[in-house]
Amino acid sequence: MPASSAAPGELIVVTTPTGPQITPLALRANRSARTRVDELLPAGARLVPIFGPDNRLAARVADTPQAPVAGEYLSYYSVHGELGDLAELAHRLREDDTVAAAYVKPAAEPPLAPHAANVVAPRAPAVTPDFRVRQAYLDAAPHGVDAVWAHARPGGLGTGVRVVDVEGAWRFTHEDLRQNQGGVIGGTTSADLGWRNHGTAVAGEISGDLNAFGITGIAPEAHIRAISIFGIGSAAAIRAAADAVDPGDILLIELHRPGPRFDYRATPDQRGYIAVEWWPDDFAAIRYAVGRGVIVVEAGGNGGENLDDAVYDSRPGDFPASWHNPFRAGPADSGAILVGAGAPPPGLHGRDHGPARSRLDFSNHGTRLDAQGWGREVTTTGYGDLQGGPDEDLWYTDEFSGTSSASPIVVGAIAAYQGVRATGSARATPDEIRTLLRTTGSPQTEAPGRPSTQRIGALPDLRAMITKG
Repeated sequence: MPASSAAPGELIVVTTPTGPQITPLALRANRSARTRVDELLPAGARLVPIFGPDNRLAARVADTPQAPVAGEYLSYYSVHGELGDLAELAHRLREDDTVAAAYVKPAAEPPLAPHAANVVAPRAPAVTPDFRVRQAYLDAAPHGVDAVWAHARPGGLGTGVRVVDVEGAWRFTHEDLRQNQGGVIGGTTSADLGWRNHGTAVAGEISGDLNAFGITGIAPEAHIRAISIFGIGSAAAIRAAADAVDPGDILLIELHRPGPRFDYRATPDQRGYIAVEWWPDDFAAIRYAVGRGVIVVEAGGNGGENLDDAVYDSRPGDFPASWHNPFRAGPADSGAILVGAGAPPPGLHGRDHGPARSRLDFSNHGTRLDAQGWGREVTTTGYGDLQGGPDEDLWYTDEFSGTSSASPIVVGAIAAYQGVRATGSARATPDEIRTLLRTTGSPQTEAPGRPSTQRIGALPDLRAMITKG
């Protein structure tokens, strides 16, 4: 099956900061800067504020913990329309005093494992069988997340929890995605089959319907919706997703893009690809979401990179002077839960990818990684290699992979946990969830050439999470 087409590259402009808070003076200064940048753009191009109209932004952050620092959000814009050479336009914009930064983001891609290929099975049976036995990630720790145990607890099906998936396309008409989904609520859905299969597979892992056929989601009563990056860009999609949910709900970022290791070049092997939070506008959008109490889960990327490497400390010349390396974990990081890809149990589906929970060779690793999920052999909706035929609504796969397949496992576990928490004490905060994932779970293991010091974190264990609180 062909790989997904990449999303378009994006031109981002950051205007000169107007101060930490959104004040009347800051709004006037920001509008003046925007007018100046508009004058510099070619005919047919337009400046779009990533965080929405400034008056609405001010209302959204009023009386929240973000209010003292929300002024920075006023400065972020994406440029849309007929732009010509993006790099040349960015260079011209940086020469103006009102522009603090202007940079071109490489095209985002779904973090499916490198060279993954699925062959659609020729036909589907009259009735879809029950594939639950193939979903060992639902089983008890240490191989699975113990979703089966959680499902027997009040709220443990993810009841009342909302999830928004940020990527490119989905097939919400699938026979196993009918019960708890709200469709696409933003962006323009890509017509590409690769993106559509990818989003469908992600949704199935998290919230596949609870029925007698096909697959079962880790949190089948969680309500899942989606926002596409096409037409609006990744940071605007993240911001829109944050505005669509409540504190304690979950936002999933199913993207990665080529990083600085190989000069941002897109390659089939995905070497050097990294998590999107490295780019300033995506980082700001994630911080905005976390500041609103939303649990952000982010694919760690498939570049085989050590995110602790010094290469990520070097600020690109077109980034704002205030930029710092977000992969340096600590109080100044994004607050997102960064997910790596671990091996499933050996022998699953007749294949062996190394010791269970060892780092898969393509997975990024480092101090910043919080948790892992299976990066191979994930049975879910879409692709059609397990069950195919001419109707995509009946397609299932045994081979979903990458930090693509790993991240929804973590999301599903969080959704089930939050459902249980809501029946007792209040839902957990982003920081509480990240701490819980780092202090519980089935530990990462060693593999030849892939020591556990190459951190991807533990596989979530719902029984341990719920027991701990």
